[in-house]
Parts: sequence; structure tokens; C-alpha cells
Amino acid sequence: MQFSFSAPTPLQYFTSLVQSDDHFPLLEAAISLAQDEYPDMDVQQVLGDVDQLLARLKRRLPADAGPLQRLRVLNQFFFRDLSFGGNINDYYDPDNSYLNAVLRTRRGIPISLAVLWMELAQGLSLHARGVGFPGHFMVKVNLPKGQVVIDPFTGQSLSREELAERIEPYKRRSGLVDEFEVPLGLYLQAAPPRDIIARMLRNLKEIHKTQEDWVRLIAVQNRLVVLLPQAWSEFRDRGLAHAEQGNMQHAVGDLETYLIHAEDALDIDAIADRVAELRRAIN
Repeated sequence: MQFSFSAPTPLQYFTSLVQSDDHFPLLEAAISLAQDEYPDMDVQQVLGDVDQLLARLKRRLPADAGPLQRLRVLNQFFFRDLSFGGNINDYYDPDNSYLNAVLRTRRGIPISLAVLWMELAQGLSLHARGVGFPGHFMVKVNLPKGQVVIDPFTGQSLSREELAERIEPYKRRSGLVDEFEVPLGLYLQAAPPRDIIARMLRNLKEIHKTQEDWVRLIAVQNRLVVLLPQAWSEFRDRGLAHAEQGNMQHAVGDLETYLIHAEDALDIDAIADRVAELRRAIN
């Protein structure tokens, strides 16, 4: 009797990784996002490449290095010796979100650089976490004498004053001033791994939507629906992308899911009209 084992699709593999918040493999999930664009990519090989960087980094550290020295050596290695940094010439290139490409080019956006940096930091037993700062992902490290917040785009450590200055335009746009003022610390809370992957996917979503690349957008939306099964707006956005692509049945299914669950949404009437229009097109 012959057994045939088929490899999981990229989406099935991603689904297996993001099942549980208790054991969420952030780096592996982040690497796997590139499988839609690079189907031949070996995720384990990329994980091995990061392990090799960590091994090189550890060889630079004296055995008795304290947390501050470990942080300094990490930043020297990552930002200066390896020259990882922000892709200022082509910020909206999707490759900036794919960790296999970021490792090759040493260029990325704040969140992709942060994921790699955090993996190395944690490998040095530093207490490092990602921070979903508005408009610009950050990393933070807790040291015995306090917290350090770093911009992974540049490697710069930021003071409270600099962070407050960066947040000011966002607060004004959002009306979070005067009596609605929010303490800076609230913007510096650690982002859970699931939120980090969602933010990476939404960056890709924005790029593909702007370029009206519906095939790639649907692939990203499939992952968002798996990652955030109760984020009903992601069903709506996938349905609208399916409609643009001419997949009318899929579009109706997703948009009806949205209508059932997002009862108080402001666009309910517009989406209901779109469903009626699609149904007429199908019939």
C-alpha cells in the first residue's frame, strides 16, 4: 500500500503556526509571509540563517557581559557591522516585509527589522519586546536601570522627549489632546506576536490595495482572516477584492459574513447594496 503525503499549502502552514497565543512562533510566522511571493523559499533555511547570525553575535560577547553591554554589542553588530537599516529609497517595496529578502538586502521597514532584531536580542537573553507605536514600529528593552526604546529603522535610542515629539502629530490628528490626553506609556506597551503579524500583513495589504493587485491582496486577506477570525472587516475587504477580481461567489460569501456579524458598522447599507448588485451579476 502506498502513502502519499502532500506538503501543506503556504496558507495551511501559516494556519498551523498561528493557532495558539501560548506558543506563537513570531519569527517563523513572519518568515512564512513570504511564501506567497517566494513559493520555493525554505522557511527552515531562513530560520537557520538567523541562527547563524546569532552564533556570530554570541562569539563577540565575553561570558560575563551584563545586559547593557549585550545591548551595545547587538546594536553595533546589527546596525553598523551588518548595516541593517530602513529602505529609504523604496519604502513601499513588498520585499521590505519579507524576511528572506530583508536578510539578503539588509533593508526593510521598522517592523520587519524589529522582528529580526528581537530574535537576536532574545537569543542574548535580553528582555526585548516590540512596540506598536503609531505610524512607526519600535522595540524596547528592559535593563536593570530602566527601559531603552530603539527605532529599528535607524538603530537610534529615543528619549521620552523624542518619543513625545514623534507622537504629537498622531495625537493631534486623532484629537487626543488637552482633556483627551493619553500618557506616553500607553503607546509603549508591548505588542503581542499576533498583533505584530497582523501589522505586517496590513502593511502588505495597503501596498497591494494601492496598486490594485487583487490577486496578491486576496492572498494577504486569506492570512488576515486566519490570523484574526473575528475581524469582520477583513472578510469585507477580502470580499471586495474578490469582487474586483471577478470571483462573484467568493465575494458574496465574504460580504454576507460581514453583514451578519458587523451589525453596527457605518457601511452596512453600502455593503448590502454591493451584495445585491453582485447577486444580480451572478444570476
